[in-house]
Amino acid sequence: MLDEAFDRVYTKFKLHFYRSVFSRFQQREASLTTVETFCMEIINALGRPTINEFSSFVNISPPNAAYKINNLIQKGYVVKEQSPDDKREYHLAVTQKYVDYYNISYRYLSTVMDRIKERFPAEDVEKLEEMLDIISTELMPELHLPDLPSTTKL
Repeated sequence: MLDEAFDRVYTKFKLHFYRSVFSRFQQREASLTTVETFCMEIINALGRPTINEFSSFVNISPPNAAYKINNLIQKGYVVKEQSPDDKREYHLAVTQKYVDYYNISYRYLSTVMDRIKERFPAEDVEKLEEMLDIISTELMPELHLPDLPSTTKL
């Protein structure tokens, strides 16, 4: 039962995002392919990875990753920023263009979070937050995300 309930919530978030992306196609605003959208979500979640860190995470060759990254740079969604510590190293950073694109999804997440806070007592909201933190940190050890403030929040 819990898995079905979680799956419904997760699916609704995905479907809301997909519907919003498709509406942008009709307005000719969307320019990311499905794979590019996945790449951008990964880059954003990893918090300024290098191309090698990105390629390792998605388990593709560095040349294949560089090709995908260069397409995203050409479309204006990613920039390479030189490391201040090691001038040979470049980090991938999302641009404002991507932040605007991503906010399609984040606005809905924010709306749902506001509804949760209105619907449930503060203690329940705190418990939900505690449970989600435990799920993220303890029950999903295969995926570690850096503890960075999201650059895509409204």
